[in-house]
Amino acid sequence: MLTPLNPEEVQSNLSKLRDWSHSGDAITRTFRFKSYMDGIAFVNRVANAAEATDHHPDMMLGYRRVVVTLTTHDANGITQKDFALAAEIDGLV
Repeated sequence: MLTPLNPEEVQSNLSKLRDWSHSGDAITRTFRFKSYMDGIAFVNRVANAAEATDHHPDMMLGYRRVVVTLTTHDANGITQKDFALAAEIDGLV
């Protein structure tokens, strides 16, 4: 079982990512796109990456915008697994 990171570890990891924020037991980033279909394509790329790592984010799709939220549910908090997937997601834009 993964252990949740303490607040200092969360902040240290956040400083290595661009545009991600911390709220409660999760990290979140909003991605903006030129079109709705660009957002759909991004969601599909994230879904494939998530499935490959067996770590699934919450995603909210809007018009030209996707909000990705990561938390490790079975650890009841933010773990290194969230930051690893966040970095991978950043590379999918």
